[in-house]
Amino acid sequence: MDQSAAGKPIFSRLNKDIPASMVVFLVALPLCLGIALASGAPLVAGLISGIIGGIVIGNVSHSSVSVSGPAASLTAVVAASIASLGSFDIFLMAVVLGGIFQFLLGILKAGLIADYMPSNIIKGLLAAIGIILIIAQLPYAVGFVEDAGAYFGARDNIFEQAFAMLRGFFYSLHPGALVLSLISLAIIIFWERSPLKNFKLLPPSLIVVILGVLLNLLFKYAIPVLYLNENYLVNIPKIEKVSELITFPDFSAITNPEVWGVAITITLIASLASLLAIEAADEIDPHKRKTPPNRELVAQGVGNTLAGLVGGIPLTSVIVRSSVNINAGAETKLSTILHGIFLLLSVLFLSTVLNLIPLSSLAVILLVVGYRLASWEVIRAMYKKGWNQFIPFVVTVIAIIFTDLLIGIFIGSLISIFFLLRSNYHNAFFIENTKIFRGETIRLELSNEVSFFNKASIKNSLWNVPKNSNVIIDATFASYIDHDILEIFEDFKTTFAKENNVNVSIIGLKDKYSEGKELDFVREEIEESKEKSTPQEILDYLKDGNARYVDGKLVSRRLRNKELMDFINSPPLATVVNCIDLREPLNVMMNTGIGDLIPIRAAGNLVDSHIIKSIEISCKLQRARFILIMGNSSNKIYAQALKEYLENGFKNPDTLILEALKAKQIPAKFEIKNLYIYADLLTRWSLKESQRRILKQSLYLNERITEGKIGIATAFFNRENGKIEFSQLYDPSLA
Repeated sequence: MDQSAAGKPIFSRLNKDIPASMVVFLVALPLCLGIALASGAPLVAGLISGIIGGIVIGNVSHSSVSVSGPAASLTAVVAASIASLGSFDIFLMAVVLGGIFQFLLGILKAGLIADYMPSNIIKGLLAAIGIILIIAQLPYAVGFVEDAGAYFGARDNIFEQAFAMLRGFFYSLHPGALVLSLISLAIIIFWERSPLKNFKLLPPSLIVVILGVLLNLLFKYAIPVLYLNENYLVNIPKIEKVSELITFPDFSAITNPEVWGVAITITLIASLASLLAIEAADEIDPHKRKTPPNRELVAQGVGNTLAGLVGGIPLTSVIVRSSVNINAGAETKLSTILHGIFLLLSVLFLSTVLNLIPLSSLAVILLVVGYRLASWEVIRAMYKKGWNQFIPFVVTVIAIIFTDLLIGIFIGSLISIFFLLRSNYHNAFFIENTKIFRGETIRLELSNEVSFFNKASIKNSLWNVPKNSNVIIDATFASYIDHDILEIFEDFKTTFAKENNVNVSIIGLKDKYSEGKELDFVREEIEESKEKSTPQEILDYLKDGNARYVDGKLVSRRLRNKELMDFINSPPLATVVNCIDLREPLNVMMNTGIGDLIPIRAAGNLVDSHIIKSIEISCKLQRARFILIMGNSSNKIYAQALKEYLENGFKNPDTLILEALKAKQIPAKFEIKNLYIYADLLTRWSLKESQRRILKQSLYLNERITEGKIGIATAFFNRENGKIEFSQLYDPSLA
């Protein structure tokens, strides 16, 4: 048994799919006729395409909600092609070829284009269709138009329709159509706001159609002034036998180059329109199911090939019918298939009954669908997403209304691409300024992919760095760098940098960037510059890094394993003594590079001889030039020691707090509610005591600190706000 996209059998939701299919059928019927009329094709050709779109494409496609049929987006192409080719049967040969080409595109997996269509363009497409529906269906709702097919296909003259309607509005209203429309609209609105919405067997749209037929029959005998004659009703041509439906293509026209040109045009427009339609249908599908685009191209190719063989006009997945299908409550593609079957049966057997349906009843259904697609809530939601989403959305809506679907999508996509390029202009790299080295240091970290679109922003940034500064170009995390970008780096190194005394370092270029090998030239200069930095410069660097951490302006420190040695081979900046309670990453809190800090952890912040020896080694052998003794608020290690001391009746204190008790830094007795207050006091005392012990117990460190070759300071990390309170750099002259 066939399965829906949600993994459920297509016959598992009969209570929803059957009513929905009837609603779609009633909406599709006049659309098929109107589009055929507007295309200059036989009316029956539109019905054939609607039948194939439902039964054939419905079966082959893997979409659960999309409905296919003749589309307004192809009316101009069809009309012009029939005129230029000279006959409808020659045109059918082009439809056959176009279907074959579509099938091949699906096999070649060309449907991936749908995955690159921005969501704001899709939403703009839906909103534009909604507005077009409202404008096009208002004449039917008020009984303005007398020709049942005049407005369905006149897509290029939507505003002419609107202006004509306004000019003759008060003279052309049909009271019966207006009454039916108001009653139908009231039913749909009331239905959605009452307990009746839980009654799923018959959707309100179907109730509206049935009631419209009954009321119009009542008007005929009871209120003749409200009665709608055949000019305001559905009009299906009567078919006596199946053979009257079929027209075969002129196969001899296959050698005509113009036929092939029309076929390619149909292929491109129908394929793009279908891919856009399924994206839009998936967008409004309550279950957010994903339609395989390549499979859809295959299905559309099969449908168009068959349509051309039996006398149908080109078809696509259609947004209007799909929207009606979804709004009517369809759950699986059974609704699509049944609507095609109903179209076939209606053409053969039910034309007399269906010709009783008022066009105003169908118009109200489409008006509601149009409002849902282009409601104020939709516009407000897009506005809240920002101008880069809202402007392409608005442009798409306006362009589709004033031109047509494909041109509007093209214009909207161009605007969207502009904002994408604008975003790339700013997001190809991240820049930070530091003062860790002598002079100003600028780090330019490249993003994952850097293309020629980013040339202007990168060049503008590099050519505006101050004279006598240091520039680090970090390509560690770039998986792709365009050749043009590498040339910019080389030009910057050989010209601007030399002329302006700029020290350039480029790190992280991958082996696969053969152009980058000669650029990887200054690791020794980086190491030399870092070794020349003073203790005060290092302390300022750590302060600036924490300020950026608090402000959320972190530099990415992502790391691939094979680049790890590039970082740890450079000398570290500082060794940091901290408690094992501090689990926050030091290089993130101070925004440093990988390997810049050597952490030495202990239970508590009070150093002993072993930790002091570790600090000596980190400075003597690993060349760290700064010692930071760092504590943190809400220290659970100290808090637990204080709690146990309290529970033991203030006897037998843990060694972690023993020294502080002896020094009377915390009271001999305290209340449990003040536990973390004294834990913080204990931490702050331990920092100062640890600094004193280091200077007293290590002759090597004392000498280097006195000479100014190594710096030492304390710091307290506040977990509530992320700030680190740094002490001043220890000054031996003030000791």
